[in-house]
Amino acid sequence: MDKLRVCVAGATGWAGSALSRGVAAAVDMELVSAVSRRQAGKTLGEALGLAGLDAPVFGSVEEALTRRPDVLIEYTRPEAARHHILSALQSGAHVVVGTSGLTNEDYAEIDGAAQAAQRGVLAVGNFALTVVLLQKFAEMAARYIPSWEIIDYAQADKKDAPSGTARELANRLSQIREAGLEVTLDQVAGLKESRGARLQGTQVHSVRLPGYVISIDAIFGMPGQKLILRHESGSSAEPYVDGALLAIREVGKLVGLHRGLDSVMQF
Repeated sequence: MDKLRVCVAGATGWAGSALSRGVAAAVDMELVSAVSRRQAGKTLGEALGLAGLDAPVFGSVEEALTRRPDVLIEYTRPEAARHHILSALQSGAHVVVGTSGLTNEDYAEIDGAAQAAQRGVLAVGNFALTVVLLQKFAEMAARYIPSWEIIDYAQADKKDAPSGTARELANRLSQIREAGLEVTLDQVAGLKESRGARLQGTQVHSVRLPGYVISIDAIFGMPGQKLILRHESGSSAEPYVDGALLAIREVGKLVGLHRGLDSVMQF
């Protein structure tokens, strides 16, 4: 069986470097190119200190795509991600998106481009299994509990707010219904901003402080009872690798945009 040819954009970042090592170790994959502006001109092995990894590092996605990967992994910044994804689709590659911060409007454009190219895009706000389960449990809860809010925590220098994980969760819950508000936002006495942002029918609060990595609370409330679903990340990017490898293996079976790792998992 031919190996999947993979390009990682953001290959030397915190999550991208762990994923690059995972792809290099996978027996059914070949890491053919990488994108990192700071490490351009090196091999990825030189950039990561990993012997035997001779995939070239390029300064742009367009250059990296000349190596004809089957799948591009997008793990850079939200302001660059949309362009990278559309470029990959135009070149004939499928795309797995790990970058957070893309909007629903971005995804609508990406879906149109993927449909036109007859390629798959799998957008995963967070590859951790515990996040996949939180999303599933939250969807179950929203069918029975009409009121909820999301609190999204991350490190102080994380620019995108809400996080991709929070955006994806709000999007999923919007497919069920809008969260109820006993005091609507136009009735709030004081600063309406203190109630968070209304995102697809859910109040979302983003905390950015030193000491946090990434975590999220989905809080559901009913009279006399509440349910708190919580995901917490540690300091390592390793929990995201297995989910990303699964996404790489499955995205070639898709056409158009699909959101969430659970779309290629069995429950």
